[in-house]
Amino acid sequence: MVNKLAGRRLIAFAFVLTVVFAISLAIGPHSARGLRDSLTGAGPWAPIVVVAIYALLTCAMVPGPVLAGASGLLFGTALGTAIAIVSATLGATLAFVIARSMAHRSLAAIAGARLRDWIARIQARGFVAVLYARVAPGAPFALVSYSAGMTRVRLRDFVLATLIGASPRAFAYAALGGNLGNYTSPEALVALGVLGAMALGGTALLWRTTRRHR
Repeated sequence: MVNKLAGRRLIAFAFVLTVVFAISLAIGPHSARGLRDSLTGAGPWAPIVVVAIYALLTCAMVPGPVLAGASGLLFGTALGTAIAIVSATLGATLAFVIARSMAHRSLAAIAGARLRDWIARIQARGFVAVLYARVAPGAPFALVSYSAGMTRVRLRDFVLATLIGASPRAFAYAALGGNLGNYTSPEALVALGVLGAMALGGTALLWRTTRRHR
């Protein structure tokens, strides 16, 4: 009975996240002009408003490249990068805390031996495990945050690993957003180089880790 209740809670948790994601896509601006118009009147508070919205949309599982690119488009590469890094870290931390408070016990109640072993490995490595997940290509940013929150990974390890691992891509996408339509500019070329290096490095790291476990 306890396992069934825990399973239902996890399903409800996943359903709520899916609904929030769908709503965020439906009501959000869908063009560069619409994005700028949505901040009309914010004035000097615009960066703070964007940080808050960005963090919430991160929890809603809106793709990070879209959000970072929007930051660069609105504020340029330098400020856009800073906003993207802060916002992504705040959003990831919020997702982590939500999962820790709402889904951690339910997962522990229904986890089988293999899942418990996998969770134990993640908890033992903590910072490194989260950093690997942030660097690995194709790893969904928000899902990593929610998944980590369901384990006993320490919050400070999660935040630090997220800050370090998310920063290079945040810069790259903010730079590309800030140079929209001018991808031959020095900033855009550096951004593309960073994305290429992250893809190669992350793939090599993932291959090495997989081979070690085997």
